[in-house]
Amino acid sequence: MSADAGSIDPEEAQRRASALNLDAGMTVQELNWDEDADPIIRSGIEAVISGDLVDEDFDDVVDAVVMWWRDDDGDLVDGLVDAIGPLADHGVIWLMTPKPGREGHIESEDIADAAPTAGLQQTSTISAGSFWQGTRLVAPRSKR
Repeated sequence: MSADAGSIDPEEAQRRASALNLDAGMTVQELNWDEDADPIIRSGIEAVISGDLVDEDFDDVVDAVVMWWRDDDGDLVDGLVDAIGPLADHGVIWLMTPKPGREGHIESEDIADAAPTAGLQQTSTISAGSFWQGTRLVAPRSKR
């Protein structure tokens, strides 16, 4: 499931991260990191944005949030509401959840229910590696 940071193929990392549509210079906040978070996509994000991910202690506006979430991490609506706080207008939240059949998987229906309750809209889902999938969440156009 995880790769040693020294064994990460930079091209693979950037290929995976490119699906997130991030750009150089963006500030990307990472929330709910744990040892199972995918180091390849994390490394790719840092390469794409030409900088480090910031953590939950960052106290400025961010362009995007990458939020790792597992079934036992608590209330998803609360987590999403917390993630919205520092998000810039037109910012995006990438909700990273374990794929179906993996420990900690969250049903797509649960995400579909939680997003609008938190004031977000689901736009797409991507494969973010062998263990994780990413769900893109944004504020509905009427709220932007």
